[in-house]
Amino acid sequence: MPENALAYQRFLAELKRRRVFRVMAVYGALAFAIIEASDVILPRMGMPDWTVSLVVWFALIGFPVAIALAWAFDVTPQGVQRTGEAAPGELTKIIAAPASKRWPAGLLALVGVVALVAGAWFAGRNTASTSAAESVADRPAGSESGTHSDATTGPSPESIAVLPFVNMSSDPEQEFFSDGISEELLNLLAQIPELQVAARTSSFSFKDQNLEIPEIAERLKVAHVLEGSVRKAGNQVRITAQLIRADDGFHMWSDTWDRSLDDIFAIQDEIAADVAQQLKVTLLGSAPKVVETDPAAYALYLQARQLSHQITLENLEHAVTLYQQALAIDPDYAAAWAGLASSYTMQTGNGLRSIDEGAALAREAADRALAIDPEYAAAYAALGQIEQTLTNDLAAAAPYISRALRLEPTNPDIISRAATLARDLGRLDEASALFEYAVARDPVNSSGHHNLGTVYLWSGRLDEAIASFQTALALSPGRIASQYGIGSALLVAGDAEAALDAFALEEGDEEYRIKGMALAFHDLGRMAEFEAAFRELRDTWGERWPSEVAHVYAWIGDVDAAFEWLDRGVLLNEDGLGSQYLRPLLAPLHEDPRWLEFRERTGTSDEQLATIEFEVTLPQ
Repeated sequence: MPENALAYQRFLAELKRRRVFRVMAVYGALAFAIIEASDVILPRMGMPDWTVSLVVWFALIGFPVAIALAWAFDVTPQGVQRTGEAAPGELTKIIAAPASKRWPAGLLALVGVVALVAGAWFAGRNTASTSAAESVADRPAGSESGTHSDATTGPSPESIAVLPFVNMSSDPEQEFFSDGISEELLNLLAQIPELQVAARTSSFSFKDQNLEIPEIAERLKVAHVLEGSVRKAGNQVRITAQLIRADDGFHMWSDTWDRSLDDIFAIQDEIAADVAQQLKVTLLGSAPKVVETDPAAYALYLQARQLSHQITLENLEHAVTLYQQALAIDPDYAAAWAGLASSYTMQTGNGLRSIDEGAALAREAADRALAIDPEYAAAYAALGQIEQTLTNDLAAAAPYISRALRLEPTNPDIISRAATLARDLGRLDEASALFEYAVARDPVNSSGHHNLGTVYLWSGRLDEAIASFQTALALSPGRIASQYGIGSALLVAGDAEAALDAFALEEGDEEYRIKGMALAFHDLGRMAEFEAAFRELRDTWGERWPSEVAHVYAWIGDVDAAFEWLDRGVLLNEDGLGSQYLRPLLAPLHEDPRWLEFRERTGTSDEQLATIEFEVTLPQ
């Protein structure tokens, strides 16, 4: 036998003598079982996909380690001992043994290797499939992270999406009316607790897209779709509606109404009742009804609400005017008062009104809505938003938002408001769960994913934060602050080079872009560029948002200057003061005695927050 072949035979015999083949087989089988169990159990525990990949990598890395240990050591009745040299003739005896005694060990080793590779491959394929299913790059209108339905159970039979009804009027300007009717129907159905209704932002994102009903329903995770058309001519209106079963496109029900505008509310009630009947929903309470008003006031209200969804300074001003016109016709129109309160709040947040003026006007409008309807959830939510975002009074906001949530426990907007309050109260796990629920009901709402990314960032869950911000950008390219959020997560993670690239891509907010680049320049040691960017930040935006300047001073280690600028923010009553204690960029200040004083001045010390009662039960 050639010398090389003999050496190879002796090596294989040594592997068999040292029981390496047996260890390979046992390790492969156990690794396969552990990988497969992890692939099933970890996602159900809410763990991110990378944890499964981590298990796979540990299994793969451990394989050669197990082989090395098997070669070097042996388990004997006296314990674990280093494997000794073969006795004279022992290896020759193994080589000379019949093939029937030699091949089982090698076969077992081969089975172990195949099992290990198969486990890694299946786990990788499942992870990739999950990622592809949730990728908004492949499916631009639907990231369904956090959805309550899955591929095995499918959507609930009591789930529905209301698509924007088609405007069939001769006047394109009447599109606000058809959209408004659709939204009113959506809100009416959403008041039925037994129904799962996709939120407006997601349902309306498919407007003017030439997509089939089954595809839309799959993205929204609903079993049924309500669509239709509206034709308005003078005081006459024709509404056509059809309920479609999503899996096969079957039209379960359809009807047409030719009525005057005076009957518009009765039509909506009839449609909602027919939908509930067709879906065999057993109502635990009385069926919700549309609150009637003057048809002219109603048309103005629908137009104002449509404008308020398109958040620009001009549209907000126009919306306020239209709400006021509607209220001039019907002063007892609670929905218009609540809409006016929300518009005043948004105007204030965008710098159109001073905080004192905006808060006073918004509070007065919301109070008028509650004087008309003491059980109007939107008005309580509006008051909560005023106290939380404009006056920085979390204690005052909590009872309003709690009341709104009790009245409408599945309303995505109210749940998001509750999540924001839970976040500002430092209850980040609770906030994450609420935002995840809101995203599941409103899966193609970029703001929902951005808000979820923010709470992940503040919780230190950096990879999840980046993923959520990326989803927000995929759904709404150029979305304000999402690119800044990615850069912030990378900066906190210590990757200043990648953070700089991310900050430079921030298109929606110039202040965030300049601030982010200043932070990255500093960490990269590019001091001349840092000084120039930081000077621009202070000179251009420092007077309005002093906390933004404080963030930079804190991050670069100038603690005294950071507290000086935070004090300016307190004196200015800068919006967002109630959440400053959570910002990662201020972490370098936490050990300074002045930090506790700052938190007490802003009502966010641990003791102050602990006194605020805010109990939220996540809807099922």
